Amino acid sequence: MAQLIDSTRNVLNAFIRWLPATVDRRVRVAAWGTFVVQTLIVVTGGAVRLTASGLGCPTWPKCTADSLVNTSEMGIHGVIEFGNRMLTFVLVIVAIAAFVLILRMRKQRRDLFWLTLLIGLGIPAQAVIGGISVLMKLNPYVVGFHFVVSIGLIILSTILVFRVYRGNAPRSWRVSPALVWIAWLMAAFQTVTLTVGILTTGSGPHAGDAAAPRNGLDSELLQHIHSYPAYIALGLAVLLLVLAGIFRQSALRKAMIALIAINIAQAVVGIAQSRLGLPELLVGTHMFLACLVTAAVTLVLLNLRKPV
Repeated sequence: MAQLIDSTRNVLNAFIRWLPATVDRRVRVAAWGTFVVQTLIVVTGGAVRLTASGLGCPTWPKCTADSLVNTSEMGIHGVIEFGNRMLTFVLVIVAIAAFVLILRMRKQRRDLFWLTLLIGLGIPAQAVIGGISVLMKLNPYVVGFHFVVSIGLIILSTILVFRVYRGNAPRSWRVSPALVWIAWLMAAFQTVTLTVGILTTGSGPHAGDAAAPRNGLDSELLQHIHSYPAYIALGLAVLLLVLAGIFRQSALRKAMIALIAINIAQAVVGIAQSRLGLPELLVGTHMFLACLVTAAVTLVLLNLRKPV
């Protein structure tokens, strides 16, 4: 027994020594992996909804009352819904890996420790919300909240990627106040755009199941309301890009170029899907671009502050 304990202790000590003491390639890969899988779960969740597979597994946490997994009788909808549920375990594995890789440097990089911990805790919370949405037969407001939590995790993942590259040195608002105000105003309009977009989706045809309820709002009217703050946010982004060039804020300027490019693509897809009757592929692309817009806005706000 003593030999077994010593052997276990030696293996544990070797593993601890293997863990990075500073941010290295392994940590960066884990951070990017976190961002990728958090975006991927939104895309696959959209596929579940757009293929009307939201109730492919009609209950939760089991797939059916008698089976933990989907059965052949449930067809392709059961495969798609259960497959999306299984992706949660990929998120858990990536989150655990990122958290463990931070452990040895947790005192020096408390920012990374808390970010990986919050992301890890957000995954089971997100799974429970998804389960509630199934139990409530895809209530559009619960489904919308499910998406909001995913957006929150994408924001945290973006911050994680930013921090593993930029460090945790004290930062301050060392840019023009005009840039700060315009950036936050732009972010506010992007938030309004996202919120109205969720309500628009909740009133439209892609409910996730033929029997799923809708929120009863005017879908056509919401599509127009959804576009107005988006165009305002795009205009503010262009203004911010010009000012970032004038004030020689290179990092901010690069972030703005990425945001504007994604916003233009988002606008093109949004207009096309509206005029073509909301085809599934374009709606799914619109959701994916919403994740990228969120990440780009977060990156812009992070670049407003510079190391002291």
